[in-house]
Amino acid sequence: MLSRRQLWALVGLTLMWGVNWPMMKLSLQELTPLYFRASTMFLGAVWLFVYVQRRGERMWPQGREWATIAWLGLPNILGWHTLSIFGVQELASGRAAIIGFTMPIFTVLLGAMFFSERITPRVRLAVLAAAIAIGLLLWHELSSLSGRPTGIVWMLGAAVSWGLGTLLFKRAHFQLSPMAVTVWMLLLGSGVLWVLAIALEPVPAPQHFSLPMWLALAYGVFINYGVAQLIWFGLARHLPPATSAMSVMAIPLVGTLSATFIVGEIPHWQDWLAIVFVMVAIASVLWPARATAQ
Repeated sequence: MLSRRQLWALVGLTLMWGVNWPMMKLSLQELTPLYFRASTMFLGAVWLFVYVQRRGERMWPQGREWATIAWLGLPNILGWHTLSIFGVQELASGRAAIIGFTMPIFTVLLGAMFFSERITPRVRLAVLAAAIAIGLLLWHELSSLSGRPTGIVWMLGAAVSWGLGTLLFKRAHFQLSPMAVTVWMLLLGSGVLWVLAIALEPVPAPQHFSLPMWLALAYGVFINYGVAQLIWFGLARHLPPATSAMSVMAIPLVGTLSATFIVGEIPHWQDWLAIVFVMVAIASVLWPARATAQ
């Protein structure tokens, strides 16, 4: 049973990560995707580094931990964060969130393919529901004159990366805390993104940024890569699986609803129906099964 404090923290976390999708879309109106990710990820990681270090945790990796962190950072950070920001650039932010949160389904599928995890009837239901949701969104993108179906490909790649990263992270062995490992993945990943941004994108002109742009950047640094991460790691050890599933299911819904107010996106009927199918898919793989009577 969650305490009142944990419940409010979970509600806050769901709102923060849901609203983050249209906030990213808002940022991309004035800043290119790689510079956006590189700057917010680096500043957020620095903020987290100082916070975690002041708590007295060991922060510096030793020996082979460096190589393991770099390896885990490829799918968890570069894969998910880079591909998803390109997806948000191409799609409506709510739509990108819906596709992005098919990631628990890919975690289960990849676990079955590469780690001999069992595929249950509930997993088959999840795959079917997720496929219907993706088909609905792809159908609308292809039928629209301004549709950008490549955005769906970016987001599916991001979801697959997240699923693979989750499986590898669970099987890695560290003396460092998961929070410290995450901070270093963000720091190393932001370094790679800075190199890519400088090489591939025009240099931004911050002096021309609007106030909403600065607010969106601050949100990315202090909320998405800061407060939300701290809340998540604080809850992760005590969060029941069913509660975790409810939170994950609600994030695309929050993202779609908040996008109307933040960036003026109007969801179509395909979006609402896709949300329903994605929620069914997530519940199928994350909701705990009933214990059988002995």
